[in-house]
Amino acid sequence: MNPQLFLDAYPTIKNLALSLFRFFSGLYYLVLSITGHIPSHIIRSSIYRFFGLKLGKNSYIFGKAELRSPSRIIIGQNTIIGHNAILDGRGGLEIGNNVNFSSGVWIWTVEHVANDINFCSVSEKVVVEDYAWISCRSIILPGVKIGYGAVVCAGAVVTKSVDPYTIVAGVPAKKIGEREKDLKYTLGQPISFV
Repeated sequence: MNPQLFLDAYPTIKNLALSLFRFFSGLYYLVLSITGHIPSHIIRSSIYRFFGLKLGKNSYIFGKAELRSPSRIIIGQNTIIGHNAILDGRGGLEIGNNVNFSSGVWIWTVEHVANDINFCSVSEKVVVEDYAWISCRSIILPGVKIGYGAVVCAGAVVTKSVDPYTIVAGVPAKKIGEREKDLKYTLGQPISFV
């Protein structure tokens, strides 16, 4: 039997199923929201991993971060995600090794289509390659790839992919320089603050 025909024939069951779905979706979102406020890297990381986040060795997500669909987010080794970050994994998000996200970085993988009469949404994966530095209050939109060692300056809105070692700034972000190509640092060292 077609489940939709069954639900259509019994609207009370359909309403109950919809109510349960909304309840558990809300509970899921609530737990993830609260997790960002727990003052412990170990506990936050454990909860995010429970929900499917792939978090590399010596990588840290600082307090008040918001993760959407953590099961679709991959974070490499020695990577730092700063305070108040929003990581939207709904469309897929890959963050490499030795990446630094300063405070308040927002990564979006789903957006609405402005000229669609039904205001539909589209999703596209975002990739941030190794040694990239995304500075404070930057926004990266769906489908963008941040190249190896690239820098996104504070407050930039990135609407198009950024080449390796390129420094971008502004709204929308545009190239303003090149970064040193012999990067050797390792992030993710033990830290004492949350």
